[in-house]
Amino acid sequence: MRTRFVVLTVLLCGFTLRADEGMWLYDQFPRDRVAKKYGFKVTGEFLNHLRLTSLKMAATASFVSPDGLIFTNHHVAAGCIQKLSTAAHNYMADGFYAKTEAEELKCPDTEASELLRMEDVTKQVNAAIKAPPASPKANGQRRAAIAGIEKDCSARTGNRCEVVTLYSGALYQTYEYKRFTDIRLVFAPEKAIAFFGGDPDNFTYPRFDLDISFLRAYEKDKPASTPHYLKWSREGVQDGELAFVSGNPAATDRFITVAQFEFLRDSSYPLALAYLKSAIDALKAYGAGSAENQRVADDKLFSLENSYKARIWEERGLKNPKLLEEKQQREEKLRAAIAAHREAKREAGDAWQEIAAAYGAWAADQKRYSALERGPLISDLFGIARTVVRLPEEQKKPNGERLREYTAANLPSLERRLYSPAPITDSLEVAVLSNWFRFIEQQLGADDPTVKSILAGHTSEQAAAQYVATTKLKDIEERRRLATNLKAMKTSDDGMVRLARIVDRPARTIRKQYEDRVEAIERTAGSRIARARFAVYGANEYPDATFTLRLSYGAVKGYRNARDQPVPYATDFAGMYAHATGQEPFLLPPSFEKAKGELNPATPLNFVSTADISGGNSGSPTVNTKGEIIGILFDSNLEAMANDFVYDDVRGRAVHVASQGIIEALRNVYHAGRILGELGFGTAK
Repeated sequence: MRTRFVVLTVLLCGFTLRADEGMWLYDQFPRDRVAKKYGFKVTGEFLNHLRLTSLKMAATASFVSPDGLIFTNHHVAAGCIQKLSTAAHNYMADGFYAKTEAEELKCPDTEASELLRMEDVTKQVNAAIKAPPASPKANGQRRAAIAGIEKDCSARTGNRCEVVTLYSGALYQTYEYKRFTDIRLVFAPEKAIAFFGGDPDNFTYPRFDLDISFLRAYEKDKPASTPHYLKWSREGVQDGELAFVSGNPAATDRFITVAQFEFLRDSSYPLALAYLKSAIDALKAYGAGSAENQRVADDKLFSLENSYKARIWEERGLKNPKLLEEKQQREEKLRAAIAAHREAKREAGDAWQEIAAAYGAWAADQKRYSALERGPLISDLFGIARTVVRLPEEQKKPNGERLREYTAANLPSLERRLYSPAPITDSLEVAVLSNWFRFIEQQLGADDPTVKSILAGHTSEQAAAQYVATTKLKDIEERRRLATNLKAMKTSDDGMVRLARIVDRPARTIRKQYEDRVEAIERTAGSRIARARFAVYGANEYPDATFTLRLSYGAVKGYRNARDQPVPYATDFAGMYAHATGQEPFLLPPSFEKAKGELNPATPLNFVSTADISGGNSGSPTVNTKGEIIGILFDSNLEAMANDFVYDDVRGRAVHVASQGIIEALRNVYHAGRILGELGFGTAK
């Protein structure tokens, strides 16, 4: 499951883009580069169609039929699958297939967004800033301008609008999305085959995973009409062909300064890893208590372990002195080029020093910010309680002065999550919260006023149990009552609401300090560096990833591993069966054991390409030059783990599920005739 990783392999030389590098904005796609290397002319029609078929969900998905059928990864849809599962019907373990439309199950809080339009609003944002650019007041004016643009766009169009910050603020664009809020589960394989090989195989290749799922968008209780959809390739993926990957890479740090790099290495990553490790240990201990405990904790544990493994390798790269040396050399080269260019020099000014000073001064406060404002990210009850506490407070403010997640444009999605009927397990909440209490006590100290108020003389376990036992927030109407009544929220003696109120004031304070002391400097100084880079090298670079739609391209292509052994472009079902040991995590589900004689062993199952991807690209449709599905992105190999900081196509590869393997499994393992017919492949045997 692709997330941000750093392993030093092959580094960029200067600022020249290498080979198939780039997570490109759709309106800046390098058509000439593709035509020159691959002889294929990317047309505006090709780009528009691919954009309108691509979806933003927890990561990425796409429409694959005119009737709202959505194609994504199993691990992207896992939140829905888990929330629909019960002790009697464990769809994560057993899989799910709706043989009729009536059997499709509504996901509690899943939504999908289709990008309709992009508009440059840089002038509007900058025109609203009257205060000195790096001041807290200017940052407030910037955020108010963004909130106003989003609100006006949403009111005018009826769609969700988001102002996206690109090139550290050198460019602002409004992205207008059509939201689909009625999403239903159609098909999911067993987790044992979706994540075959488990953690040992995660981020490796060769792989043998059927990491797919199908959902459907509904409107007015009927399957949505989606005229823009991707057709399925009849031939499937072919060695050496050009492939396009459309998705929402979450975040990269290819253009950060050395000071920011060092902050990640010394402050941000150690704190994140410490919390992830503590939460993983807590969930494992909880899951060991019973089979039901293990079931309800499964999705959260999977997510945490995936993130932890990613960040461990990322931190190793950050600590590699050669990578720091390379970052320093690249920065020195850029600064020298800017110093020799009058316009660029004037634009950049002291930007690097300003960023270094801001992060240097902030490092000591990162611990408190991480502990309180980010909170126990995997506690459903705390997330609900924090929203219940903040929503009525924020809604009484002018839209431009609210916390970003509470602005008018973001409220529909926020309220959808707040009033979700997704199940909540009290015992799991106690385990998660007690771990968080222990963690913040270790980080901030037992004498910290907030820690003392939270624990109130109790142990972490006692305090957590008390907060959970005295809450009514599992009741959606109670959430609604408190979230819409400021006085009721402030006077409520609900356990989780009391906890959220205790944390809220110090968390808001440290967040405001971060926005004023770091974010304000980063936005202004970072954008000046970007504009100076444009003046020297031209505006022909892609921006760092921001969890917005991008288009990458590359060749379907094998490689030679570190031992100089050839690694073929694709794996097949024969390899999958050979890889199975009969023991977890290499234990195939019964459906695949039963269908062994029915599957063509030579059918491609997974394949690799040189497409440039990162976290958030999971579920990205992979298409050929005809715009047809030849696969779906779900991971990368270890050799590509430098994607956060540097692109490598020597051994680095994106890993996809092959379209042929998907059809073969749907037909001969799952007998999913309804899906096959909708994809244009007739019926199952």
